Amino acid sequence: MYAVRDEDAALDVVQDAMLKLTEKYSDKPANELPMLFQRILQNTIHDHFRRRKVRSMWTTLLSVLGKGDQKDEDFDPLETLPAKTDTNLSSDPAERFAQAQVMGLIEQALANLPTRQREAFLLRYWEELDVAETAAAMGCSEGSVKTHCSRAVHALATALQAKGVSL
Repeated sequence: MYAVRDEDAALDVVQDAMLKLTEKYSDKPANELPMLFQRILQNTIHDHFRRRKVRSMWTTLLSVLGKGDQKDEDFDPLETLPAKTDTNLSSDPAERFAQAQVMGLIEQALANLPTRQREAFLLRYWEELDVAETAAAMGCSEGSVKTHCSRAVHALATALQAKGVSL
């Protein structure tokens, strides 16, 4: 709870760590488990913050969605973003409200994507899977994942620009 500062997220982190411990180290002696659990818990907390960082970058992502070469199927807008060390949440209520409105527009645009494009986009950029992991999860080739992601990025950029979102 102290590390994550959110009770629900803390419970999820601990539960994930416990599952990882039982899945990977159930054959270890009981006296080794506390130290293993602490290491797994710390790694799970780090993973939680990495995921939260990516999720908070959605509004920043909007600024580069339409900047790739339209013919370049391998264009990955997340690779062009500088990494931030802090969260993207603003303390200004007006900015937070604007971000909430943009998030609503993003959710609507995602809902309008074809199923495979939405699936590829969310697995790659929301769940942070690499191309190979996404291909395995979707049951398709890596090239198909790249194509679906590229088309999703371009469709999202077009839909959001049509709604007046431009950064």
